[in-house]
Amino acid sequence: MKKSFAAIFLLLFFAGTAHAQTNPAAGCESLAKVSLPQAKVLATETVPAGTFKSPVEAPPWMKNVVQLYKSLPVFCRVAVRAKPSSDSDILIEVWLPAENWNGKFRAHGNGGFAGELDYPHLATSILEGYATASTDTGHTGTAVDAAWALGRPEKVTDFGYRAIHVMTEIAKQVIRARFGNAPQYSYFLGCSNGGRQALMEAQRFPEDFNGILAGAPANYWTHLLTSGLSNMQALTNDDASYIPASKLPAIAHAVNAACDAQDGVSDGILNDPRQCKFRPETMLCKNGDAYDCLTAPQITALKKIYEGAHDAQGKEIFPGFLPGAEEGPGGWSTWIIGPQPGKSLINAFTYGFFADILYQKPDWNLKTADLSQAVKLADEKAASILNATDANLAPFREHGGKLIVYHGWNDPAISAVNTIDYFDSVRDKVGAAQTESFLRLYMLPGVQHCSGGPGPDFASALDSPGLRDAQHNVVTALETWVEKGTAPSTIIATKYVSDDPTKGARLSRPICPYPQSAKYKGSGDANEAASFLCSAAN
Repeated sequence: MKKSFAAIFLLLFFAGTAHAQTNPAAGCESLAKVSLPQAKVLATETVPAGTFKSPVEAPPWMKNVVQLYKSLPVFCRVAVRAKPSSDSDILIEVWLPAENWNGKFRAHGNGGFAGELDYPHLATSILEGYATASTDTGHTGTAVDAAWALGRPEKVTDFGYRAIHVMTEIAKQVIRARFGNAPQYSYFLGCSNGGRQALMEAQRFPEDFNGILAGAPANYWTHLLTSGLSNMQALTNDDASYIPASKLPAIAHAVNAACDAQDGVSDGILNDPRQCKFRPETMLCKNGDAYDCLTAPQITALKKIYEGAHDAQGKEIFPGFLPGAEEGPGGWSTWIIGPQPGKSLINAFTYGFFADILYQKPDWNLKTADLSQAVKLADEKAASILNATDANLAPFREHGGKLIVYHGWNDPAISAVNTIDYFDSVRDKVGAAQTESFLRLYMLPGVQHCSGGPGPDFASALDSPGLRDAQHNVVTALETWVEKGTAPSTIIATKYVSDDPTKGARLSRPICPYPQSAKYKGSGDANEAASFLCSAAN
């Protein structure tokens, strides 16, 4: 007989821990009786120290995750299923320290189309003494799968904004039931779609969190995915236009030759790629097609990717990608080009949004879609559910909330210019002085999507012990701002050898609050943050 998902989940829930050997912390198992509105506790257990085994495979960028689980102290694990609508089925886990709770709650966002709980970040939060929570946002699947949305509008609403809010309310109720009081401070951390979720919380539910960290936010969802449609058509509608990954090193070399020295340091990192005026035409093949040059159709496609998506009247739909992100793991070869035409991550997300969520047609044809019609329909049907573009953050500010947004200049998934555009819209709506009181934007040179790339990023602040002071750790900077009123200024980011903190630092740079940027002093080791100063951007 085929087992139900609930039954399978309960087996997985208890599979990784030696429950018979548990010495329960008082009160954990009693949480099974907690009454929750439109939700039910599925299971509770006290997980002995070092015994947790994740029921899902950790993402490849989470290194040493098995060791992370082995380092966990004893904690209380609570599984909840919430049904805020007739077709909702939101899985939530709340983890609670068995002892030494720091009095805080930290929630985590999801990447892509969600579909899984973020066990690695639940673990890092427990390790640091937080009560914490994660959700699948109401469906099961991989981050690039949107088939769950076919004929399920309530599930799209859960994914869009409802599930994170429901998770937050439930987590706080469970925390109160376990410890006798609500958390003193609540924080939300997310990147990519998680960054969109972060901004959605600040906009729709301004009282949910005291502090929010939003990385590389996919907040203009309908236009972001329409830009994916534009780029895929530019690359694949004409076979001759496709740029194979083998040509990306040559493009990156040409970009660096044209622009790398502009910031005073030739290091493969463009301090502000908007200042780079690289012309793809300079790479035109003169003696036949070759790996180190571009054909005329390829040049046309590359220019469209840099220029961004525009409608039939020439109005910008979404900003283009900036030069400097073309080469390397996690760059264009992964997100834009793919191993072959139509096999990139952006292609998968674009198809999932339009075919499964918007048109509800699994056989939807990306190549024949009309761009202007597509963005119009996307805005009409999905903007109110999926977009987190409301610039009026005054209610969040009035609640006392603090928001830090960051984005890598080299992001090959979401144009960094979009985040600057949103930041500027908040300043225009709320006022420059008021914005300064609760919002900071950090642009990270040389950093790709959320992390990675040649530049130093904030990933170590989220995923590894590293330095924990407010000048070196963006999470600590956020909490210091919320709890002590000390606003963050420059944050020192570090790039480790092979992205492994145990191997030592390769370079460090000051990350300045936008619109400032780090400028080389003209002397000193260019790999040391002390050789740079924050100054007004050009």
